[in-house]
This record gives sequence, C-alpha cells and structure tokens, in this order.
Amino acid sequence: MTDTKTRIAAGLERAFAENGFAEPNIDSLREAAGVSLRTLYKYVPSREEMVLCALEHRHRRYMQFVFANVPATGKPALHTLFDRIAGWMASEAAHGCLFHAAVAAAPRDERLRTLLSKHKNEVAQAVADLSGLADRQGEITLIVEGLMQDWPLHGDEATKCAKNLGDLLMNGRGLG
Repeated sequence: MTDTKTRIAAGLERAFAENGFAEPNIDSLREAAGVSLRTLYKYVPSREEMVLCALEHRHRRYMQFVFANVPATGKPALHTLFDRIAGWMASEAAHGCLFHAAVAAAPRDERLRTLLSKHKNEVAQAVADLSGLADRQGEITLIVEGLMQDWPLHGDEATKCAKNLGDLLMNGRGLG
C-alpha cells in the first residue's frame, strides 16, 4: 500500500470510528484523510470503497496490535491475547466493534458482511492456533466476541471472565 493510500485509509478509519458510518459527509472524510477531493477519489472512488478501505486498514492494525510477538503458547498465550484484545477495546474501540457497526449501518451490503466474516475468522483462527486450541475455533469466536461486546460495559471484569472461560476450555482439553 502506498504512503498516500495508507494515510487516506488511516484518516478514513479514524473518521468512521469517531463519527460512525452515517454522519461523516464526503468533505469531512476528505478532511480526515488529509488529501484533496480529487486524490481521495483517485484512491477510493466511492463512499462504499471508503468504508471498505477504512476497515481493511483497521483489520491490519488490529492483527498487528493483538498478535505481534505473543509470548509462549497455551494458556499464557491465551491470557496475553485476551489482555491485548481488552487493550484494543480500551484504546481503539470503547464503543464496540467497528466491523459490526459497519454491517449494522448497511446490513444488505454483501462486501461488508464478507469482510466482517473474514476479519472474525482470521482473529478466531489466530487465537485458536496460538493457544493450542486449533480445533475449537467456534468456542474461541464466542469468547472473543463476548469479550468485545461486554468490555464497554464491564471492562476488566469482562477480560477476567474471558480468561476463566478460556481456562475451562483448555482444562477440558487437557492443555492447561
């Protein structure tokens, strides 16, 4: 991705995260991207493309934030990952998942639904692989999604609950 496209994607992500998907008009999105209207449309030719561009950028940032340099495997890795997801929620997503918000704003947009599914599957697969629970991706998905949905209401208590559920899952598999 070029520097200009990365800057545009970061600005669009920020604008949608701060203002939702309905509120920002094209001029405010252009301003957030820090480019001219012509440049914005050169890289992302429609509002729909702007949303996808922002979410793809967010996906890359999230994966780096949560999964870079995870120490160990098994239960220590799982706890680290849950702490990092909570850290992301605290710093980047205090109002909930931007991917879910995008789909809620345009529920019939198949490209958004596909991107949401891809993001959630990649997250669950990475958590499952790093924790040694590769065959339990469904359960991992429920725990991660539960943590992300509950974190805005309960913060650290949600993280503690996710760790407890992860421990139960691991102990039931003899991986603890």
